[in-house]
This record gives sequence, C-alpha cells and structure tokens, in this order.
Amino acid sequence: MSTLPPFHLAFPVHDLDAARGFYGDLLGCKLGRSSDQWQDFDFYGHQIVAHLGGEPGVGLRNPVDGHAVPVPHFGVILPWDVWQVLANKLREAEVEFVIEPYVRFQGEPGEQGTFFLYDPSGNALEFKSFKDMAQVFAS
Repeated sequence: MSTLPPFHLAFPVHDLDAARGFYGDLLGCKLGRSSDQWQDFDFYGHQIVAHLGGEPGVGLRNPVDGHAVPVPHFGVILPWDVWQVLANKLREAEVEFVIEPYVRFQGEPGEQGTFFLYDPSGNALEFKSFKDMAQVFAS
C-alpha cells in the first residue's frame, strides 16, 4: 500500500473555544496556526481548519448496517489499537456517539471498526480502523 500525502480540510464552527476543547483537549489534536477567525489542527497527520461561521450540513442520514450514518461527514482511518484506545477514551469521557463504536464484517475480509460523533458545531466525524490496512481500498 502506498503512503498518501496528508489532506487538508476546512469546515465551519460556531465557537473556536469549543472547537479547541473538542479537537485539542478531547481528541488530542495539536493546535497549529490560528487567528480570531480560524484555527489549524494536526488531525492524525492531516491538516484540518476550523473556520468561525457558516452552517455545517447536519440532518441528512444514509442507512448503513442498520445505522443512520450522518452525511456529510469527515474522519480518519487509524491503526486498530489507536482506534480502540480512542473509542475507550471517548466512552470514559461520556461522549455522546451518533453511532457507538462497533466492528463491521467481523472475522471477514474488510473487518473494520467504526464510530461517529458530532463536534460542538454539529460537524459529523467518523473514526474508522481496518484489521488489515490492505483492505482500505479493496473492492
């Protein structure tokens, strides 16, 4: 599997302090450059930018495995052990999940863990992991 360059994603938030608490303190993402209108975070090796203002796209859901998956959403694919540690940390912090952590395709090719949550501004995030990272782009 090739190593891909980091991506960049910008999204709206209503409150930069709440965004810093969520992405920085709760998720452990390092704060980068910032102003009174935006702030950069190191989102597991990728640059995300929380911009003050705008409206996140909350409301639309697609059915997947009996769950209502929020659309649009963004996220990251983490190593299996990192995903499990983060899921446990968020449970201990009593974070409200949109979709609780669970494993899809258990014991099959493509086995993956996933969970969804909203940030304080209503942006949907998915955290995913594959038992076999070679399955990420398998068809």
